[in-house]
Amino acid sequence: MKIALVIAVLCSCIFIANAQTLYVGTNYHPHDDKDPEKIKKDIMLMKAAGFKVVRMGHLAWDSYEPAEGKFDFQWFDAVMDMMDKAGIKVILDIAIRPAPIWLHHKYPSIDVTSPGGNAQYPNHRYMDDVGDPMYQKYAVRYADTLTKHYAKHPALLAFGIDNESGDGPISYSETVRKRFVLWLEKKYSTLDNFNKAWATQRWSRRINQFDEVGLPVTGEKNGAPEKILDFRRFISDEVNQILFKVLDRVNTNAPGVLTNTNAWYFSALRYFDYSEIAYSGKMAREGCGFYPGNSLTTNWGVMNSAFVIARSQFESANPFWCSEFTTMTAVPNSIRKSAYATLMYGNQMVCGWTWQSMWAGEEQYLEGMLDWDGIPNRKYDEYKKIAAEFKKIEKFFPYKLNAEVGLAFSFPSQIASSSFPEAQDQQLQACWNLFYYRNMDTRVVEISKSSLNYKLLFVPGVTVMDETTANKIRDFVKNGGTVVMTSNSAVVDETGKVFASTHPGRLNDVFGIRVAGYEETEALNEISREGLKGKKMKLNYKGKAIEAESARLDIIEPKGAQVLANITSLDKDYPIITSNKYGKGRAIYIGLPASDGLLNPLVDDLINELGIKKGPQVPHGVMARQIDKNHFLYLNVTGQSKEIPVNGKSQSILFDKSYTGNFTIAPYEPEFIEVK
Repeated sequence: MKIALVIAVLCSCIFIANAQTLYVGTNYHPHDDKDPEKIKKDIMLMKAAGFKVVRMGHLAWDSYEPAEGKFDFQWFDAVMDMMDKAGIKVILDIAIRPAPIWLHHKYPSIDVTSPGGNAQYPNHRYMDDVGDPMYQKYAVRYADTLTKHYAKHPALLAFGIDNESGDGPISYSETVRKRFVLWLEKKYSTLDNFNKAWATQRWSRRINQFDEVGLPVTGEKNGAPEKILDFRRFISDEVNQILFKVLDRVNTNAPGVLTNTNAWYFSALRYFDYSEIAYSGKMAREGCGFYPGNSLTTNWGVMNSAFVIARSQFESANPFWCSEFTTMTAVPNSIRKSAYATLMYGNQMVCGWTWQSMWAGEEQYLEGMLDWDGIPNRKYDEYKKIAAEFKKIEKFFPYKLNAEVGLAFSFPSQIASSSFPEAQDQQLQACWNLFYYRNMDTRVVEISKSSLNYKLLFVPGVTVMDETTANKIRDFVKNGGTVVMTSNSAVVDETGKVFASTHPGRLNDVFGIRVAGYEETEALNEISREGLKGKKMKLNYKGKAIEAESARLDIIEPKGAQVLANITSLDKDYPIITSNKYGKGRAIYIGLPASDGLLNPLVDDLINELGIKKGPQVPHGVMARQIDKNHFLYLNVTGQSKEIPVNGKSQSILFDKSYTGNFTIAPYEPEFIEVK
């Protein structure tokens, strides 16, 4: 017991030390040619740039297992040893996708089948049916062998768990259908339960035995929403199943070693419920790629990519890792600008994708830090500058978010909202944007898994309202919380069927309203009192005029709720924002999708009324966070110099300058100060 305690304490000290490191590095592909001299030269350049980390192994299963059961680690052992000698830590990806061609050849059931029933040759990455039992058997065996071999290597920083798990086409094979049938039998137990959930009385679709169930997509035709929702839950479960199997293998073979992933769970191809992983606590470092585009002068790309961090991190208190980071043709200084922006969202790693411009394959025209002939370019110099600057400030990072606002994510609602003009994650991002502009921390939460320790909770377009989620919202408000729900929320139950009761389903009494239905704005604008056209409308919020746009508007009947805003531009006034006291808290309903212009006045009022801590007061166009009592990070994301208001004296740790009172930040530049 004493020895185990000493080991645990030592591991804890190592992890604490690592947590005070800002990692700058690159993604590296030594399997491209396995040339020892070139690898040695590359590592010398990495060390000269001040790189502390390299990510390797992704998309390279058959480089380690070129034939079934014949593992070749000798060539990579030398690479790992060289990295260790250079003082560069390694994230070693467990590349369970794509599966090698030899495995597809042995088990054709791993091949992806199109909705039309045609088997697809695996001629590009991620064309694997990850739920196939033989695929999972070999993927776990590969993970087991790799992790046992490198678990104790001194260069190892973390094992990467798959790559871009949400990407790749869904398979519609007969073997998938059979697994889906078993999944349904386990979920519903009886045919009566199943037929009720799927509303099979509609269009004579009753099922008399489970094996009669077909897949919900046939060619270009999609099935009923209930079928699609269950099928996507099934696919999500299978993706999570293999990820958990690999995570468990790592934790068995390499206890205490960090784990990370480049999730991209929200890929349109195979969007799955990553919250299962995020809330499990088994992924030590959540991660994803940071790809803001090439621009320096615009900031939408940085915003969108920062939202990727938030939606991948959920409520984890651990540092985040941007395990991939932009290169390509990024405008000079835009990579550095993005790197500083990520620090405000808890990021600890800037790992450039990629080291060298690609020589072959799907990405052969993608440019990295080295040109095709191995000569460093301006992006190498920019990453080198980031590494040098981060070294000056790393002891104050990674930043720990302190959020008093939660933003609800819902995987089933993302699937169910596909028939609406706005998907759930679009509304989620619209709410996140509100606080980006205010330099305030928020957390993306999955309500059923969260303790909801927030003053303010947004429920943006959470279409599926199951009993657990509804009860947690009810209790949150009852106990003094404030909730803001937007349209397209609480429309269907957990099976995907529209509530045949008063809307918002299961919560109408909490919000004190009845949502009778919706109207199409463009149609109603034919009788607009303001002569508006299309989706435009005008609102009156507490005497303030607001202009908005929406394809639809909810018809709200107050049943005890106070009306805060009306639509005033249509044939009559339509209540559109209501507030209801319930228990010790408030439930606010907005009969339109979330958007900046619509929500800004309400959010300002709620921040003041609820005493939510505001972000640093800075000019528009400056990102800012108070890192601790005496330290502030700023980033000017505009083309104009910005004056930062400060009382008294301060010191720039980043640029070794002293300030008295206000100071100025140049366009697109960061600043990190200590207030005296």
